[in-house]
Amino acid sequence: MSVEDSAETAALVSEWRDLLARHAATACTLDRELGEQFGLCMSDFEVLERLAEAQADLRVQELAEKVHLSQSALSRLIGRLEKAGLVERTMCDLDRRGIYVRLAPAGRERYQAARPLHRKVLERVLINRQLPTCG
Repeated sequence: MSVEDSAETAALVSEWRDLLARHAATACTLDRELGEQFGLCMSDFEVLERLAEAQADLRVQELAEKVHLSQSALSRLIGRLEKAGLVERTMCDLDRRGIYVRLAPAGRERYQAARPLHRKVLERVLINRQLPTCG
C-alpha cells in the first residue's frame, strides 16, 4: 500500500529534505575544515563567536539557548575550551550557583583567525550550493 502526498505536501517534504541536506553538508564541512585548520569543531566556533559578539560575560544558561545545546553538552564543551585556554569561567557574585563564561585572549585570537574560513564555507555551501559528501 502506498501513501501519496498532494503536490503541495510533496513540495514541502522536498524543501524539508533539502534543508536537512544543506545543514548536514554545512555542519560536516565546518567540522572538517575548522578542525583541520584551527582545531575547532562547528560547536566550538559557535560558542567562541557568541562570546565574541557578547557585550558582557554570558551565563551558561544564556549561552546554551543561543547555541542550541543542552546545558550538560555545553558544560562539557566549555570544559574543553577552558582546558585549551580559549574561554574562562567565573562564578556569579550574586548567585553562587550561576556560572559566567567569557572569551579568553587566546580564544579571541583563534576565533578571529577561524572566522574567514567559517564565512567561506557558509558562502560555498549555502549560497553557491556546493554540497560536499561527508562520511
